[in-house]
Order: sequence, then structure tokens, then C-alpha cells
Amino acid sequence: MTRTARAALLLALLALPVAALADGLIVIDRPPGVPPGHYAFAPMEVRYHHVTVKIADQLATTSVDQVFWNPNNARLEGTYLFPIPKGAHIDRFAMDINGTMVEAELLDADKARRIYEDIVRRMRDPALLEYAGQGLYKVRIFPIEPRSEKRIKLSYSQLLRADGGMVEYTYPLNTEKFSAQPLQSVSVKVDLEVKDGIRSLFSPSHEVEISRKGTTRATVGFEAKDIRPDTDFQLYYAPKATDEVGLSVLTYNDGDPDGGFFALLASPNSDPGREQVVAKDIVFVLDTSGSMAEKGKLEQARRALRFCLANLNAADRFEVVRFSTEAEPLFERLVDATPANRKRAEEFVDGFRPVGGTAIEDALTRALEPAAEQSRPDRPYVVVFLTDGKPTIGSTNDDEIVGRVRKAMGERLVRVFSFGIGVDVNAHLLDRLTETTHAASQYVLPDEDIEVKVSAFFTKINAPVLANLKLKLTGGARASKLAPAELPDLFRGEQLVVFGRYSGSGDTALTLSGSVNGKPRSFTTEAAFPRRASGNEALARLWATRRVGFLLDQVRLHGESKELKDEVTDLARRYGIVTPYTAYLIVEDEKDRNVPVASRSLQVIDGDRVVNEAVRGSFRAVQEEKSGEGAVGGAMAMDSMKEEVTVSSPAPTRGRPMALPGTTIEKTQRVQQAIQQQATRFRQGRTFIQNGPWWIDTQVQSKPGARRQQVKLGSAEYFDLLATHPDASAWLSVGRQVQVLLGDVVYEISE
Repeated sequence: MTRTARAALLLALLALPVAALADGLIVIDRPPGVPPGHYAFAPMEVRYHHVTVKIADQLATTSVDQVFWNPNNARLEGTYLFPIPKGAHIDRFAMDINGTMVEAELLDADKARRIYEDIVRRMRDPALLEYAGQGLYKVRIFPIEPRSEKRIKLSYSQLLRADGGMVEYTYPLNTEKFSAQPLQSVSVKVDLEVKDGIRSLFSPSHEVEISRKGTTRATVGFEAKDIRPDTDFQLYYAPKATDEVGLSVLTYNDGDPDGGFFALLASPNSDPGREQVVAKDIVFVLDTSGSMAEKGKLEQARRALRFCLANLNAADRFEVVRFSTEAEPLFERLVDATPANRKRAEEFVDGFRPVGGTAIEDALTRALEPAAEQSRPDRPYVVVFLTDGKPTIGSTNDDEIVGRVRKAMGERLVRVFSFGIGVDVNAHLLDRLTETTHAASQYVLPDEDIEVKVSAFFTKINAPVLANLKLKLTGGARASKLAPAELPDLFRGEQLVVFGRYSGSGDTALTLSGSVNGKPRSFTTEAAFPRRASGNEALARLWATRRVGFLLDQVRLHGESKELKDEVTDLARRYGIVTPYTAYLIVEDEKDRNVPVASRSLQVIDGDRVVNEAVRGSFRAVQEEKSGEGAVGGAMAMDSMKEEVTVSSPAPTRGRPMALPGTTIEKTQRVQQAIQQQATRFRQGRTFIQNGPWWIDTQVQSKPGARRQQVKLGSAEYFDLLATHPDASAWLSVGRQVQVLLGDVVYEISE
């Protein structure tokens, strides 16, 4: 299932008729005698937009290759504009237009702002205001021949800034609002080399592929086709630390009374010594009931177990439990991972046959027996549990099964990692087991390969380097509402990203503590937590997305409460987190508060009876349906939100669609279409919803009796308002007709 189906964080599309898009854009001159807003030519398009970046320590060289297309039968003339990335100190800017080198004029932020404002006046469009406060390069482009391409290649270098142990690279890729057509091809490739080594790599803006080449080099790539980019590309990296676990911190504070936001990145040494890898006790539990005969499921599971057995660490102990109508342990105890014991286990696995019922209670009880008899406080106890069905033998009550697991665990450090194979599993039970043991669930859909998924998972957890993690802040700031709420163990080759809120401010020490082979270890870093700071706006939305996923999961597994529903509703509306589950809560909340229809957040859904009933039914069914496509799909959607690390627009849904709980595939598709039609934009800490011609700030609802003031787009009063409220430039850039709350006044901007 893709990010669209799982998290449904959907943004809107808006095209401008006056500019071609890219990080740089071409503003076409208005023909003489044609009034503003009326053009006798079609807007330009972009065929492709490729970016190559080379970073050596903190010096970045960016090369851009763009091809614009003039679809008109007339020759055009225009100006190419390239907003300078925030914080960049550019010392070289070279441009090649159709093989001819040209000089570009560098404008400082004040002069650039006048250019942007002039374009707003002439074009009656505020889109460029988002770049107000940044410098600008500009160059005249003539001629732009009819029905032909105009290729522009440019490069610039800059010294990147470091803050909180992280170095930031930003590329202005937020081009959706300048797009006449989706881009045929967009790519960003970053070759990074840090002589001291690379500890952390993190992109909060896009889903990137990271390929490490030793300890000092890495390649980061993003590529997409037929899309409208709507988020600037951001990459953070940190030089290698001397500690076994390196910590880095990012902060953001927009002045919210509830405090700021932070992200902690914890990265273990890429090649820890043997003494730094936690020895573990692990029990593999495999369902061999009759249903595992379908579609080669058992054979795939056998191959996955063989992989796991072959890759156990020498210091590990293990056991294998087969279960169907009853559970059958192989050794009746934990044994050392010797070649002889592994061979015996492989022979046991080869003899599995699919027959009988599903005795989940007995299987878990037998898997946890060695925890009571042989467990040691210096070793985590891990259960890898694979099943394709619901319990049919022994207890079938979720509460009883979870209660017995909790009792068998006692005070021991036990992790139960569950794999649900197919959609006929009890997703509620599997997720409650992993929630109780601070582990994780995964689901293998019918068209996915069990061997691939289990092998990838085992490779990750095979080398734990820090167990039983705790985070503590000491100093001016205090942390709350961490996401994830319970920190997982840290594994070699993995990067733990923790988001949270903070109150207070000032220099603060962050200490991540845990244990390595029974010995307590802690790692500390210092960071400044500001009263107000911009630049890392993505942290707010990423935290909110994870928080909403966690709260919805609590509703799904333990039932709803007013407090949970109210918090989900507030966060979803404030940060533009629109899913079938949050949509229902937002719609119902605004009806209950008698919000005027013109100001409601989700008019497309609110006004569609079929969709309205479907999202209402899905919210109820996600708590009641424990198995089936809807239950598994709901579990995967909330897991995806709880693990969110990027804010980029989702990719199109691929593969077989999953039904929402309580609905058919047809109704699910209609819900998804309605959500996509509801245009939503998140800009600098605020969400704007499009209702008719208006883009409405969701904070307007918080002041129902506020005074309203009308302002004409492009008027002197309009620019006076921007001078008084410089932060509003990003908010006014969302469209021609905007309602935004500034102080205690709702400003209605229109033509």
C-alpha cells in the first residue's frame, strides 16, 4: 500500500497562467493592450527539471538543467527568475541558455521583494510572495520561439549552515503554484562527502533513496514523473560522532502558546564492535495451519526462517515453535546459535506441513516459557510471530490472550514482533501484542512476498545496539508528547527519529539512555531550544501526523473518548491531515459547532452524502472490524502515520486497492477521490482549505466573532498589510482570494 492509501496527506493543485515553473521560473511579458489577468497566449510548460548537487563537507555546488516549452504560435519574451535558497551565501552563479553563457543580475532581499510585489501588481497573483525576504537572480530571455524548447542550465555554489549538529541543504522546489502542466520528469541527486564521516541523513520533505558508500560518502536521490512539486527539497546531515551513538537535534518554534517542536536523530556507529552489539534471545513462531498451504505461503515462510537462522549472531540463543492445532517447540528451551543447532532447526523447518487449526494462545505461551526459565536481564527476549489467521483453538478472546502474554512477560524485556500474512488475520490482536511489548506489527498483503519482507525485517533487528531507550531533557526546555510515545530499541544501520513538543527555552541537554548487554549506557548532546525560530516548519506537521496516527490507533484498539476525538480533530484541521478517519471527525465537529457552511474545512466531503456516510461508517468500523481488508488497511494506515518522516505529496496509489473498514472498494475509491478534490495547503505553520474561490485559514474558526476587514489584492493597503505582518507573505501566497487570521482580525483578500 502506498503513502496515499496509508496516510492520505493530500495537497491541492493550482496552476498560474503567467509563468512556467521550476525552482527558477519564466515570467512572460504581457502583450501591449492586453489588460492584467487576460492573456492571448497559453502558459509555458516544463518538459523536465533535473538537479545535481555535490556537497564536500559544507560546500555545496548545485547544477540545474531545465527545459521550458512554448506551446504558442507566437514568439514570446520574458524574465527568468531564480529565488536564492534561504540562508544561502552564493558566490558564483553561471547560466547557459541554449549554449550561450549569460550574466544574471543578483538582487538583494529588499530589491527582490520589490520585484515580487511588482509582479503581484501586474499579474494580480500573489504566488511569488512566498519568496519575499529572499534574494533573487534575474535575466531577460528573448526570443522564446513559437512551439519550441528553451533549455536553461545553471550552477551555483554556497556555504551551508550548521545548527544543532546538523548541516542543512535546501533547494527551492516548491513549484506547484507556477505549473501549467505536471512536470514530465523531476529528479534531485545529491552526492555527499564528509571527510570526518557521515552520521545522520534525513530528508523531511521527500521520500528519498539513500545509498551509503563507506563511512564518508553517500548518494541521496529523489525522482518522480508527471507530478507538480509543491515542497522545497530539504536534506539534513551530521558529521560522524566519536560516540557509538550520535545524536543530532532540529528545532522549530512559531510562537504557538503550546510551545515549539523538535526532532532528535539517533544514529548508531555503522560498524559497532562486537561488544557493542546486544546479544539476544529469539524465538521464531510460525503458523502451520491448513490455510498456510494457499499461494505458497508456507514455502515462502520456510525460506524466510532459513534466512533468519543462517544470520543469527554467534552470541544469540534461539528456539523455533511450530503451531497449528497445538504448539510444538523444537528444543523446549533456548539453545546457543551453534552450527549444529542451526542445522537441526533447518531440518525441523523443512518438515513443516500445512494442516490443522490456529492455536495462537498456546503458541505464545510456549514461546514465552523460556523467558521465565532462562531469560537474563542483560539480553532482550524477542519473539518473531508469523500467522495468517485468527485464533480458533484455545482462547479466542483478545483481552485474555494479551493478558496472558503480559503475565508471562513479568518485568522482563520482551518484544513480540508480529507478522500478519494476508488479510484474514486478527489485526487488533496482533497490534495489541506489539503495543504491549513496545515492538511493531507488519502485514504481508496477498500480492507481497513473505520471504522478502521477513528477511528485510530480520536484517534490521539482528544487531540491536541499545535497548530499553529513554529520553530526558535537562536545562531550559521540557519535552512532551513524544512520537513515538514509547521509544523502540536502536539497531545497527537504522536511524531513530523522535519528534516531540517542547515548552520553555534556552540551552538544553538531551540524554538518550538504554542498556548494552545489561550495562547501562547514555549519550548526550546539547542544543538551543529557541522561543521563536523558523526554517524547520516541516517538524510541526511531521509531529502532528505521528501524533494523530498514535491517537487514532488508541481509538482503534481501546475505544474512543471525547478527549481523544477532540485532540485528533484539532490537530487534523490545524495541520491539514486529511484521511478518511480524520475527515469524519472534522465534519462532525464543525456541524456540532454550527460553523457556517462557507467556512467549513471539508466542503467536498460534507456535501456528498455517500462519502459522508462512508467516512462515518469507516470510523466506526475501524474499531469493530478486527480482520479483513478494512481492518488490515486501517492498521497499516495508522502505522504509516506513526512512522511518518516526510511531508512531500503522496505518490499515486499502485496495486490492488484496499477497502476502508465497513465499505466496498467502490465507496473507498469515491472517498479517496473526494479527499483529493478537497484542496488543502500547508504554509508556514498554517493550513488553508479551498472552499469555492476562497482559501480559508483554518485558524479563522478559532475566532468566530472576529472583526473582518476586506483588502483588495495588489492595493496599497495590501502591501501595507504585508509590511506590518511580514510573516503573512507565505499565507497570502496561496491564492487570489484568501481569508487569514492576523491578530484578532480576519482579513479577506480578494480581487
